[in-house]
Amino acid sequence: MLYERWRQIAHEYRNETALQIPGRCERWTFSQLAATAESGTVAGPMVFPQGDDFILMVLRAWRSGKIVCPLEQDQIPPQLDSLPSGCVHLKTTSATTGAARVVAFTKSQLAADADNIIATMGLRPDWPNLGAISLAHSYGFSNLVLPLLLHGIPLILAETPLPEMLGQAASAAEFITLPAVPALWSVWHAAGAIPGNVRLAISAGAPLPLALEQAVIATHRLKIHNFYGSTECGGIAYDASASPRKDAACVGAAMKNAKLSVGEDGCLEVRGSAVGETYWPESAPNLANGCFRTSDLTEISDGLIYLRGRAGDQMNIAGRKLSPEDIEKALLAHPQVRECLVFGIPSKDAERTDTIVACVAAHVSVTGESLKQFLLEKLPAWQIPREWLFVKSLETNQRGKLSRADWRRKFMEGGR
Repeated sequence: MLYERWRQIAHEYRNETALQIPGRCERWTFSQLAATAESGTVAGPMVFPQGDDFILMVLRAWRSGKIVCPLEQDQIPPQLDSLPSGCVHLKTTSATTGAARVVAFTKSQLAADADNIIATMGLRPDWPNLGAISLAHSYGFSNLVLPLLLHGIPLILAETPLPEMLGQAASAAEFITLPAVPALWSVWHAAGAIPGNVRLAISAGAPLPLALEQAVIATHRLKIHNFYGSTECGGIAYDASASPRKDAACVGAAMKNAKLSVGEDGCLEVRGSAVGETYWPESAPNLANGCFRTSDLTEISDGLIYLRGRAGDQMNIAGRKLSPEDIEKALLAHPQVRECLVFGIPSKDAERTDTIVACVAAHVSVTGESLKQFLLEKLPAWQIPREWLFVKSLETNQRGKLSRADWRRKFMEGGR
């Protein structure tokens, strides 16, 4: 199914440019890419090199009936034994809330995710995708690789996301679509490096800060569209509006063909043909029968999706539940707080259950006591952090996400 669909696309667009790497002065038409993919063999089921080899390896795997499992450069390949029947693709989760897991997909589920993205975002062949994010990540694979191979959306690859390389890659087309993560949008905006020919700007992988969205539209007259998805089910929601959001919790409306509801536990449930088949090698009840039950506490109002934190991130303060996002929102209102991340750790006081920890990156030196007094004007005393960690910046993981699990572990290992 996948390779047959690719051959149809390659025939339809045969003389059009399919793939470019301007930094290496390399370019393939669809017919050239198809001819190259017909040669060569696939030694094993693992597909992970970045660049033109990545695309060719995917095509050769499809042609040979091999399992495709894209990996980041430092990821350890899983053992591929007794795979679920009919599954052709494996994705690894980002591990922001725990250990990474492997999700298995069928051909139709992969194709459905690409179809939903095209229909919702309006990707166009005359606005090539500029690839500055990892093709191996679920976001990059669904937004860059599958639109190229299954819909004929050309792909321009930047060798690195550095501002100068981004500009060189962007100059390869009159207009472009640029999907990225918030960290990259922030760097490009600060460097004045957002290409002027971007016609569709997309941000996913982590929450898009309202301040950044507002600054980019004010400076560049460019709306960054927030995209919310998950490895387990592909695209979930998309902000297609032309103006900046007013609420950072809003992630847009449901993707085409994605049926969204809120479960009894308050978490979002996603149903549709793009939902993955199962976790592998161990299945779990939250991913089965075309339904993915997330851990995102959610509110749906007037067709818009609002994320209210993660169920697993909630802290227990003497029997009262508290979401770290409530404290983070209050902290970010302080003029000197640039970034912050809040989480709970086991309390030495058994009756309290959790102790609140705040990691803060500030513009100038501030103290925990001054921030405590600031928060007391906005929050009840029981919600004020008791532990403070001041850092130069909050490092994200390789997929551009802030991981509470990682920062909690660092804090605990550092002797609190």
